[in-house]
Formats: sequence, structure tokens, C-alpha cells
Amino acid sequence: MNVKMSGGPASLQIKLALLIIASLIAAGTLIYTQSLVSDLQEREREIVQLYANSFESVARNTNTSVDFTFQLDIIKRINFPLILATVSSEGNIDSIIASRNIEIDTSLSNSEAVQFLINEAKYLRSLNEPIDILIQNSSTKQAVFYGDSDLITKLKYYPYLQILFAVIFILISYISFSYLKRTEQSNIWVGMAKETAHQLGTPISSLMGWQELLKINFKKPDNVLDVANEMDNDLSRLNKIANRFSKIGSKSELKKESLFNTIERVIQYFEKRIPQTTKRVNLSFTGSKDLTVNINTDLFEWVIENLIKNALDAIDKNKEGRINIDYTLVADHVEITITDNGKGIDLRLRKDVFRPGYSTKKRGWGLGLSLARRIIENYHGGKIFVKNSVQGEGTTFQINLPA
Repeated sequence: MNVKMSGGPASLQIKLALLIIASLIAAGTLIYTQSLVSDLQEREREIVQLYANSFESVARNTNTSVDFTFQLDIIKRINFPLILATVSSEGNIDSIIASRNIEIDTSLSNSEAVQFLINEAKYLRSLNEPIDILIQNSSTKQAVFYGDSDLITKLKYYPYLQILFAVIFILISYISFSYLKRTEQSNIWVGMAKETAHQLGTPISSLMGWQELLKINFKKPDNVLDVANEMDNDLSRLNKIANRFSKIGSKSELKKESLFNTIERVIQYFEKRIPQTTKRVNLSFTGSKDLTVNINTDLFEWVIENLIKNALDAIDKNKEGRINIDYTLVADHVEITITDNGKGIDLRLRKDVFRPGYSTKKRGWGLGLSLARRIIENYHGGKIFVKNSVQGEGTTFQINLPA
């Protein structure tokens, strides 16, 4: 059971833990990606240094002017922008010698193209420190300006895009989760209210019936006494229902009880009230009178009542109904079966019958079997399931309790 209707410290701690984990993942991704970017940038710088060294080598071995353009073809696999230019002693770019991987508008004139490349060289210098080329016996200073490859550029922005998408996904998930949680909590409140009304309905309607019988039989002391006894049973039941709901969310003690006596009380209560449903149903149960199990009687009777009510709803009014409860000791557990000859359950829906909110009935909210499952599994450490069901023939629910 243990249903909480609002988030508490534990919920807040979980949210904080998730936020910290998400932040660590984002930071780890960013640091790792930047490490990759640094490694790739260093590798590209080594390639540029290779260019510069090759230019210097050629210059040392010749006294004539050297055309360095061919040097740009030494390594064909280069995939980043590169410009070879002469530089003044003040650091200004004087002229362009060669360029690679830079798109130039073909409609530009020669002077405009040169100025465009000079501007590009300035931009590349803002990205990476250019590599100087030292030429002996020459006052001309040259330098290689280079930028980042497309791969490095993508890697630089990738973690930020990843974090952005993750934040958007988390926000959408959080909003959706919050909406579903609010809806679920609202449904639980509604379901509990309807289940309360459903639980109170039987004794209250019985009390109203007994009241009418009192008016009719007020001159017959024996009849009045019988009615008074039944009214006392219904009042006791109302008190029991109040006790049941008071146990929701709290830990209930289990005591060794007679399974025979517990089930018999439920059967006797329904036998007196089934005629009010205008249905013809025979209730019976079989099992050893000596068998005892550790149960909370108030909650366990609630489970049996819900299963009987579920069976009664499944039986057609024009049909001779049968509901049988049987229990036996098997190895280390007690098996309890509740069998009816109602309309049965579709094979595809057997797992859904225990889901909160699922119901094929026009009335009710579908909380009865869900509560039954929680009581058996959470409180009693047992198991409840649909053992067998054939449409048009009936259904058998089975409860396993530790012996």
C-alpha cells in the first residue's frame, strides 16, 4: 500500500542525485571531447610544422627564389584551411604566396581575392598561432596560417549540442512525468474515494433495508431481534471498513489466524446480502479447519471480499451462479483459489486486471483488485494471479501465502 500523495525529502534527494549525475555526465562528456579536440589540434599543428620545415629545407639548398606552392601538395590528406604568406617585421601580412582548402569567390578580381585571403589569414591567426618560416640570407619573413578542420569544429560544438538536447529532453520528460504523476495522484484520490463509497455501499444499503424491515415487523419481537442482529453485523462491518482504510500507508501486524474462520465470516456476510442483488449465486468453500496462516484479518478479508464482489459482477443475472473458495497446504505455502462461473477474462487482459484504474464495469474505478494485490504481496509476502479463465465459463484467481 504505502501510497504517498506528495513528494517528500526522499523525492527531493532523488531529484538532486539525478541532477548531480546528469551534471557529472555532461562535464565528463565536455572534458573528454575537449581532450580529443586538443589532440587533433596538436596533430594538425605538427602537420603545419612539417610544411614549415620542408619550406626551410628547400630554401637552405638554393640561392634562387623558390616557388613554395608545390610544398602544399606534400601531404594530400590535409583537410584544414591553410595560407602561406609573407609577413612584415611588425607582423602585418604583406602578400599571399599560396592557400589551400579556402573557397574563393571566382567573381572577385585578383586584388580583391588577395585582400580576401589576407583577411582570412588574419582570422586564422585568431584561431591558431601561425608557424614562422626562417629563410637564411633573406629579409623576407614568411608564416603559415592555419585553421581547424571540419572535424575539430564539429567536435567543439558537439558536447554543447549534446547538453542542449539532453536539457530539452530532460525538461520534456520532467514536464511529462510531473503531469502523469499529478494525474496519477488525482486518479488515486478519486479511486480511493470511489472505493470507499463502494465499500460503504453494501452495509449502508443493508442498514436501510433492515430499517424498512423493522418498520414492517415492529410488532414481531423475534423478527425484530433477527434484524437487530444483522444491523449489528453491518455496524461492525462499517467499523471494520474504517479500520481497513486507517491501515493504508502504515505497517500492519500479522497474526496466526484460522483460515477457515476468516473465510467463513466473509461467506456468511455475503450469503445474507446476495439476495438484495437479485442474483442467484451459491457461495461455498472447502478446506481444513485446522489450517492457520499469518495474516491481518481486516485486510485479508478485504481481499476475499473484493474477489467475491468481482465474481458476483462477472455472473449474469439470468444465470445460476457459483462461487467456490478452496484452500490447501502445498509444500511451503498455502494455495487459496476463488472460482466463479462468470463471463471470464480475455487472455490478453489478464495482466491488466490488477492495474489501478482498469475496469470493464460501468461502475467502480477498478481499484479493488489492485488493492488486493498490494495487500497480498506488500503486506503478506504472498502472490495473487489469474490461474485460469475461459470466456463464457468462468475465472479462477489464486492466492499463495507463506505457510
